Amino acid sequence: MGGMAGQAWNWIQGEWVEGNPPIVGPLSHTLWLSSTVFDGARAFQGVAPDLDLHCARAIRSAQVMGLEPMVTAGEIEELCWDGIHRFSKEAELYIRPMFYADDGFVAPAPESTRFVLSIYEDPLPKPTGFAACISTRRRPTPTMAPTEAKAACLYPNAGLALTEARKRGFQNAIMLDAIGNVAEFATSNIFIVKDGVVRTPVPNGCFLNGITRQRVIALLRNDGVTVEECTLTPQDVLEADEVFSTGNHAKCVPVIKVEDRNLAAGPLFQRARALYWEYAFR
Repeated sequence: MGGMAGQAWNWIQGEWVEGNPPIVGPLSHTLWLSSTVFDGARAFQGVAPDLDLHCARAIRSAQVMGLEPMVTAGEIEELCWDGIHRFSKEAELYIRPMFYADDGFVAPAPESTRFVLSIYEDPLPKPTGFAACISTRRRPTPTMAPTEAKAACLYPNAGLALTEARKRGFQNAIMLDAIGNVAEFATSNIFIVKDGVVRTPVPNGCFLNGITRQRVIALLRNDGVTVEECTLTPQDVLEADEVFSTGNHAKCVPVIKVEDRNLAAGPLFQRARALYWEYAFR
């Protein structure tokens, strides 16, 4: 979900601009004091699953941060489709609406809110899986950070968790909440399977209740699978039959190793991924 992987178009101040144009200066509030919020959606093969929900969440995130969106969720969605049509139907795209403040001191000045929509080629990761370890970094509580928003200021902590994990030879990190229960991966939501039951941390305010997460839960339940939202301990994850991840960037992918324990891409992960793809192309 990082830098551009291919062609990019950006909606800036009423027009489409190609590439990676500069939009802030050294005195801009967002560069100095991190007032940026964003959302991420996907488009591939002519579909953009839950695009409307991602656009609506971008508005909510901006409001949580004290910004004043000057566009509606519906207008963002229309712009997204306009941008998507600038690419070939086969392109796998990342769609990123973003709000930020240009002025303010510590608190952003709401009237200085700016909007940028970036759409760029970013291939969907193959579902080969990744290895993850338990991180020493923890997710903040809602009284410590703007956890209700998809805010850029939350991501340095996740970045530190990823750096720690990579130094240990893993690709991702399992982050805990403030009291030591499992919250999420550094980049996505976490699911485990034990004895045929799918379990995932119950939203407690310290991590985003992901749109893809919610979709996968609904799809599995509608297909007759028992899905429990509950408190999970690190030991629960270490003893799981399956572990998998959901998130916008990669959608649904397996975890093939947790700490020193190897895992397979199991049947309930495969069912979840198949159901999601079926939903995407319905």
